[in-house]
Amino acid sequence: MAVKPMPDDEATVGGGGILDTQRFPYLYGALRGLARVVARLYWRIEIDGAARVPRTGPVILAPVHRSNVDFLVATVVTERKVFYMAKDTLWRAPRFGRFLEWAGAFPVHRQGADRQAVQRSQAVLEGGGVLILFPEGTRQAGPVVAALHEGAAFLSARTGAPIVPVGIGGTAEAMPKGSKFVRPVKVHVVVGEPIPAPPAPGRVPRRQLHEVTGQLQAELQRVYDTARTRADPAARRH
Repeated sequence: MAVKPMPDDEATVGGGGILDTQRFPYLYGALRGLARVVARLYWRIEIDGAARVPRTGPVILAPVHRSNVDFLVATVVTERKVFYMAKDTLWRAPRFGRFLEWAGAFPVHRQGADRQAVQRSQAVLEGGGVLILFPEGTRQAGPVVAALHEGAAFLSARTGAPIVPVGIGGTAEAMPKGSKFVRPVKVHVVVGEPIPAPPAPGRVPRRQLHEVTGQLQAELQRVYDTARTRADPAARRH
């Protein structure tokens, strides 16, 4: 999912309570450990550049989005607790919604600008946390990174969090859009260099959002191309 800036001439955001990052730490650790085992054994996942993810302080992980399993893969690039957005329809089942919240998720309405999702995202970052944000928005297809939303740049400017582009190759084959099954294919992840937050005292000028988003677009395409090729050398020809 992607956070969209407020539809004003200059973007602003309200405050929000900092999300609790210490809920059930042992159970959360076990779940993360299970995710790593699945990724290593089932997808033979390899990660290049994991050390580029800051070990402390706020950070936005900005992966490409080609499959429903991308969020799980993105969590493997860091040992830190992560938060992420999920489509609000998943909360129709209250118990599943509570599980998602325990795992670090919060709902986002994909129609228009969701102010509450923006506030929660900002709260995560202001609390020094890690936010997974898919800048393409919904799942895409093909080798070309789609036009990016400006939510990552907006949150970066407002909180000082660097943006880390994450290329993920192979998940489109592991679980294509519309598939109900996950396939044991090779997955490769390439973590790019962090993009520093632009200085933004007060309001965030649209020009800054455009510039940072353009930089993210170029870097995300680069790491995605590399990840696809390393996951499947035949991808070099496409």
